[in-house]
Amino acid sequence: MKPTLRQMQYLVAIADTGTFGGAAKRTFVSQPSLSTQVKDMEMHIGASLLERGRHGAVLTPIGEEMVARARIVLRQVEEMKVLGREAEGTLAGRVKLGVLPTVGPYLLPQATRNLHKAYPDLRLFVREERTVDLQNHLSSGQFDVIISTPEDHPDTKSLPIVKENIYICIAPDDPLAVSRGPVTLEALEGREFLTLGHGHKFTTVVKNLASLAGATTSAEYEGTSLDAIRQMAAMGGSVAVLPSLYAISEAKRDPQLIVRPVKHPMAQRKVDLIWRNSSPLAKKFEKVGQVFADVAKTIME
Repeated sequence: MKPTLRQMQYLVAIADTGTFGGAAKRTFVSQPSLSTQVKDMEMHIGASLLERGRHGAVLTPIGEEMVARARIVLRQVEEMKVLGREAEGTLAGRVKLGVLPTVGPYLLPQATRNLHKAYPDLRLFVREERTVDLQNHLSSGQFDVIISTPEDHPDTKSLPIVKENIYICIAPDDPLAVSRGPVTLEALEGREFLTLGHGHKFTTVVKNLASLAGATTSAEYEGTSLDAIRQMAAMGGSVAVLPSLYAISEAKRDPQLIVRPVKHPMAQRKVDLIWRNSSPLAKKFEKVGQVFADVAKTIME
């Protein structure tokens, strides 16, 4: 007897949650039933897939390999279901979407509403992750599609969503706050830029701009979010560097917020909807991506 799809789902859920209890909740089954099914899977394979302990479950080397293969099988089964729906002329089914935390909160709320209105049978499962994790999880099949910067994901296909300008945010009493118009790199010389922590690709954008402007990046503070670095800049002294989807969205909410676009060809970044070359769902993703692009255009305008 070969492992069943359900058994593979249980094993992947254990890998993702680290515990039998967490996996049982995720897959909507009792913990004893899940444990029995995994043991049955191990018996037919002839190898232990998990090291069971008081504090959870750890994959054995063969378990790691089985999880990687199970993800591929489960992804292909899900794609088959979606293709069947699309053959009927509908855009439906489940899509696992990974998104940059510097994009998701400012683009997704309106975009998901528009998608649900246009395609009520489409279900998005969304998770925010850093660029490097988005790449790894797209390759492994944990994500069907991601929203990220295309240059960081080679050998993929993509649809442009938005080309963001880069803005600065400063305190109301900062000398740079005298204008709301574009600011040159020369005007930023000698200033201290605030950045996100390690692993965020946007940090590289900030450091490149700092180098071009003759500015520095803070060695004492790394924000965990764009909100954090904006709030730090509002206290005075430092300059928060922000992508335009965030800057424009926050400026609309807070009229006292001082944000200015940076005037330089390097002060921008591309954000695309990205999927694997091998994915059979390209047409579906193109439709989804167009909704994201339309929402981004509305925000930018």
